[in-house]
Amino acid sequence: MSIAVRALQHGFGEGEARKQALFDVDLDIHAGELTVLMGASGSGKTTLLTLLGCLRSVQQGQVALLGQELLHADDATLVRMRRRLGFIFQAHNLHDSLTALQNVRLGLEVHGGDAARQWQPADEHLLGLLGLAERLHYLPSQLSGGQKQRVAIARALVGNPDLVFADEPTAALDRDSALQAVHLLKALARERDTTVLMVTHDSKVIDLADRIVTMEQGRLVDDRRPAARL
Repeated sequence: MSIAVRALQHGFGEGEARKQALFDVDLDIHAGELTVLMGASGSGKTTLLTLLGCLRSVQQGQVALLGQELLHADDATLVRMRRRLGFIFQAHNLHDSLTALQNVRLGLEVHGGDAARQWQPADEHLLGLLGLAERLHYLPSQLSGGQKQRVAIARALVGNPDLVFADEPTAALDRDSALQAVHLLKALARERDTTVLMVTHDSKVIDLADRIVTMEQGRLVDDRRPAARL
């Protein structure tokens, strides 16, 4: 089990101003699968994603991530766990002064210089898989919005993370690019036994999920597997 969540609750603010964002969430997520998390704006999707991704501290409940309990985890533990994760956000967050290839290599910095040298061919390979082989040395200002997002996806995947958390990763992509990116995420899950959790409303890619979990007002309300396509 990559992720095991029990009775997870989370809120923002203090006292009478406190707003509850998550209510008694129970969820198990398995390695080797692409799980899609759906729900309206404000349903708690991003809050859940940031808690599982060690970007926020767990307040109440149990979250076991790759066997590590996150409740009461100290900062050093959260940093160590984040090094095993890949993150893809709707905002690409590329460095304007670095080329596409250099931006992808930033994904290896947390693993040290030896890892960066070892994985040097992987940078170009991933960008090639995402249709950017001719733009390795382009700056972000020379790329379209969809191309920037594909660079961000490559940066998240280059270090072979154990888990990938993706928040609306295909929002800026056209249909073909979106399908290409999600097929890559799904192949990564299956071939490397990686866990992929993706928040999306994108109807173009939902059917590619192994599992679809839906949230409403901070609660899980549906958990299903799409019917196998012929």
